[in-house]
Amino acid sequence: MAEWQEIIEKGKSSHKLTHEEICCLLAAPACEEELACAADEVRHAYVGDGVHLRGLIEFSNYCRQNCAYCGLRRDNKNIKRYRLSAAEIVALARQAKAYGYKTVVLQSGEDEYFTLPRLRAILLSIKELDLAVTLSIGERSYAEYKALREAGADRFLLRIETTDAELYARHDPGMSHERRLRCLQDLKALGYEVGTGTLVGLPGQTIDMLARDIFFYQQIDADMLGIGPLVPNPHTPLGDAAPGDWHLTRRFVAILRLLLPDSNIPATTAMDTLKPGGRDIMLRSGANVVMPNVTSGEARRNYALYPGKACVDDTPEHCRSCMSARIAAMGRFVAEDKGFRQQRKI
Repeated sequence: MAEWQEIIEKGKSSHKLTHEEICCLLAAPACEEELACAADEVRHAYVGDGVHLRGLIEFSNYCRQNCAYCGLRRDNKNIKRYRLSAAEIVALARQAKAYGYKTVVLQSGEDEYFTLPRLRAILLSIKELDLAVTLSIGERSYAEYKALREAGADRFLLRIETTDAELYARHDPGMSHERRLRCLQDLKALGYEVGTGTLVGLPGQTIDMLARDIFFYQQIDADMLGIGPLVPNPHTPLGDAAPGDWHLTRRFVAILRLLLPDSNIPATTAMDTLKPGGRDIMLRSGANVVMPNVTSGEARRNYALYPGKACVDDTPEHCRSCMSARIAAMGRFVAEDKGFRQQRKI
């Protein structure tokens, strides 16, 4: 038995691995299929065969930050900026409910136009629809997070991208790694289901760094984990960088399922972008969530994190029916509940 086979069995049964063992799996392409199969078994045992669909509403592409990898970065002059009105956002949430979604994800750049009163009013209107709400709007103060939680926000997605402070400083200029950590701590303390994640393929990133990311996610007991490969955007400083390794990203996700067996893990759109059918493969490798886009038309096209984004020209109706068909084809089903994390021991 190869060393990595013993490590996979240990991770599958105990949900604990050492730093060295995680590095071994991340660095071993030969283990990928067996690792993915083990992750799929753990996913089945802990979170079942239901796939949670969360309707994504991309309501603004303005951003005050200047991250080197992101097409929404402040200094990108090659993007057409937009903001949806409060009425448009609520209408999209209502449409999402009509499509059968139980959760909506309100996502934007760090747009200072959306002040606390504006966001609070939007939240209160959406909560009247009996939907769970995930926010993905970046860094805010503790007081703002608290007020948004009290207005009905259930979850918050704040990807750290890397837990290595030096790498973070290099690719997120003007931002504070310490502040990012503080925001995650604040969100946990306020009772949100907290999501975070890694961008695989940042120049300078190492296997050791990725393993430390995984340990961090275990340490904070992350409720959701969104992991995606770097897809270079030509209008950013990383436009000439190599794309993130799709297979390494898959191994990363599978390890997360072994070590955080009851967390919610999306099959991210970037995996479909780099490899057609990539989200289906990820759903067989430990993932249990998909976030189809409810945004339509020009706004959908202009939320350009990276080029070639999968499904960007599809309608929300097509995304919903297509994803349902893909899920059924793999012997799974669309979950009917709101998809809150169910922590349990087996």
